[in-house]
Amino acid sequence: MAETAEYRRLGDTLLTSEDEHTIKSERMISSDDEGPAPHDNVGKYDPTLDKGSYFRDGKRKIDFVLVYEDKVEKPEKKKTADPADKKRKLSEDERKEIWRQKFLKNLKKAGLDMEEEVVQGEKKMIFYIKLSAPWDVLCVYAEDLSMRAPLQAHPNPSSNWSGKILETLRIPNIMDQEVPNTPLDYYTCTFKRSKLDRFLGNENHDTYFSSTQRSRVVWEILSTSAYGKRKRAEIGIERLLEEGVYEAAFPLHDGPYEKPKHYVSDECLNPRQILQEYWARWGKWYKYQPLDHIRDYFGEKIGIYFAWLGFYTAWLLPSSIVGLLVFMYGLFSMGANTPANELCDPSNDFMMCPRCDEHIGCQYWNLSDVCLYTKIGYLFDHPGTVFYAVFMSFWAVTFLEYWKRKNASLAHHWDCLEFEEEEERPRPQYTVLCPTYEKNPITGIKEPYFPERDRLPRIISGAAAIIIMIVLVLIFIIAVIMYRVLVSIPLFQSKAFRPRAEMIASMTSAVVNLILIMVLSKVYEKLAYKLTQWEMHRTQTEFEDQLTFKVFIFQFVNFYSSIFYIGFFKGRFVGYPGHYNTLFGLRNEECNQAGCLVELAQQLGVIMIGKQVINNAQEILVPKLKAWLHQRKLGSGKNVEKARWEEDYELIENEGLFQEYLEMVLQFGFITIFVAAFPLAPLFALMNNWIEIRLDAQKFVTETRRPVAERAQDIGVWFSILDGLAQLAVISNAFLIAFTSEFLPRLLYKYQYNWDLTGYTNFTLAFSPNGTMRHECRYRDFRDKDGKYTMFFWHLIAIRLAFVIVFEHVVFGICRLIDVLVPDVPEVLELKIKRERYLAKQALADTDAIMVLARRDEEEPEDKNGQDTLQVPQDPV
Repeated sequence: MAETAEYRRLGDTLLTSEDEHTIKSERMISSDDEGPAPHDNVGKYDPTLDKGSYFRDGKRKIDFVLVYEDKVEKPEKKKTADPADKKRKLSEDERKEIWRQKFLKNLKKAGLDMEEEVVQGEKKMIFYIKLSAPWDVLCVYAEDLSMRAPLQAHPNPSSNWSGKILETLRIPNIMDQEVPNTPLDYYTCTFKRSKLDRFLGNENHDTYFSSTQRSRVVWEILSTSAYGKRKRAEIGIERLLEEGVYEAAFPLHDGPYEKPKHYVSDECLNPRQILQEYWARWGKWYKYQPLDHIRDYFGEKIGIYFAWLGFYTAWLLPSSIVGLLVFMYGLFSMGANTPANELCDPSNDFMMCPRCDEHIGCQYWNLSDVCLYTKIGYLFDHPGTVFYAVFMSFWAVTFLEYWKRKNASLAHHWDCLEFEEEEERPRPQYTVLCPTYEKNPITGIKEPYFPERDRLPRIISGAAAIIIMIVLVLIFIIAVIMYRVLVSIPLFQSKAFRPRAEMIASMTSAVVNLILIMVLSKVYEKLAYKLTQWEMHRTQTEFEDQLTFKVFIFQFVNFYSSIFYIGFFKGRFVGYPGHYNTLFGLRNEECNQAGCLVELAQQLGVIMIGKQVINNAQEILVPKLKAWLHQRKLGSGKNVEKARWEEDYELIENEGLFQEYLEMVLQFGFITIFVAAFPLAPLFALMNNWIEIRLDAQKFVTETRRPVAERAQDIGVWFSILDGLAQLAVISNAFLIAFTSEFLPRLLYKYQYNWDLTGYTNFTLAFSPNGTMRHECRYRDFRDKDGKYTMFFWHLIAIRLAFVIVFEHVVFGICRLIDVLVPDVPEVLELKIKRERYLAKQALADTDAIMVLARRDEEEPEDKNGQDTLQVPQDPV
């Protein structure tokens, strides 16, 4: 592509790119220079050296960038449409221009500084509006947003349970790494302008507020500024982005992510380069994540997500090891499986009834035809799977209990422990669309209010939409079942495909089901987002919780319905020769001779592993494809030196964490609800998550624009969903073992007839009633020659029900005991929280007592750690 000319404009003055070397991307020394001496750059990263993140004056920091495009090159003086001219209808471009002008005018009224850059490419003109929040504006909004202000610095806690275990065992910890420029930890309180002199660093206005705090302030202004009539809800940057008035709005990344070609010490790297070097690189897959750096750069919400994902992945390791051992036990004990050996014995001739109606050409077949699949079935259906189901039930509950402790420690460490109760404000969209104002019962301040009586009909309409989509999913499930039956008929008619007929029909139907699942999930997610917006939820947390609930309910049915069908319903309503049950004229499906548990494992493997492969392929290919299409659309030259805002605009938009959480929670359901059928599920989940962490890290650091930092104190409603899945897993595994597995029938046969299971295969096969088939044949069921259930069947039903009751009560009882014994908040942390609250109150109190304490503290020597006490008396503990 030919190199394009670039121009910059401020007011009516045009500047060429050669005149603007001060606003280019930060390069202290270019690659063509000789470079510094080996230790010239030793020190610490200084954000003020990043001139690409500042206005032309080099003093005002760029906090946000707005971008819009124009396909037609604009003249220097273009006549703007007059909004008072009502004689003609405004064109789309004129309307957008009016909205832009009014929006920028209101941003100036809010106190933001602005600077415009214009880039003329091959195909269009691109306008960059750089925004900066002055000190006074930052202080006003910091208090309004209840931001946290530092009172006293203290050492950053960086311990973890795995490191302590390895240290106790005196094993080198290869997962540990020293990450430079670790963010400081502070005792904090809510920011107050009147108490500014009490906060650390208040004398330096340029660096007091972090880049994430500055972008939050500007985002609040952008979200609440009007561009038209407020009565029409013409307010906020998000509406302007939807209308196409602006193409993008984003905070800048802190410089490039690549390390400089010349020598620079790691302490001099910018935060983005540190994250790339010590986190996002594939070579760091086995290292601890630098959570404090992630939180400092992206905000608490993204930091907590990666903390949870890392914690979940670490806990998958023991469950994967146990699951692999259970699978290996089945593999090594396969030769001792007496029923399979009897089935595969050529001397045992078991002629089986046709798997479909005789009049359409289905043939009789020998049970030894499925010898291989019966042996494979033992890998997933042996006594070890019962133990593993109990183990995973305890694992899920214990994992969630210890995550609550980890989450409480992180929330305290990151100063967001009471964010949802005390700090969270109404959503900007909620604010502008509410018809009335009511007094907040907590703060006593009047704020926008949407009546519950008006919201209820909207919520009911949303619930109806969910039900309709769920019914649509069930219709597709029935269609897949019919597909499987119709495909199996010609396969059973063919002598060549007959031994593999069930496998082929089951595998192809699983692939078809996976495709339908992925398509329906995309359609419903967009519908759920629109419905949740319409329901008018007050805070962002409430909005996201409702959206999450809607989408998960649908996805639960979408992904798990076919698995539930195979596990609990398939083969239960077949009937027997001469009295087969039908659906739409087709005979109901039977489980294959290896049992439904094998088919369940197959279905689970296809959907779970297939979904993981598709999602990972999407995360690798889609961002690159989107970036290529976006850069091609912009028509920017490859060899042209670009400013920081241009490089960031060429990145793709960050789509948030919703899909990441949804993928992991659905995975959690696969490895807990159906683990009795597929003990290797945690192992595949572990391997996927090692890849997932790096893919997500690469995406956030290198491929997407920097998101606005959001505060959060936990993973939200996702935890309640995980807890519900853990409870459901106990019930599901109890019924799988009792009614789908061969464990209890074999156990009862051992007790009543033969302990070594000799004759079990023949015992489980009933004879077709006289006169029902052309030849006497066998079928799997506990019936006599008249088609009536035997006494063994009724004994088995009683044992199955008893097993479910005992299994659930024992597991739920022990899980409840774990819940009681493991407190949600560690006792040491509770004491620390109370102490810090006391210190915060004392620090902000205008009393003589605090002055006495301060003077006394000044006279004391340094503490035991050799660290001076700052601003507030040091905690003696």
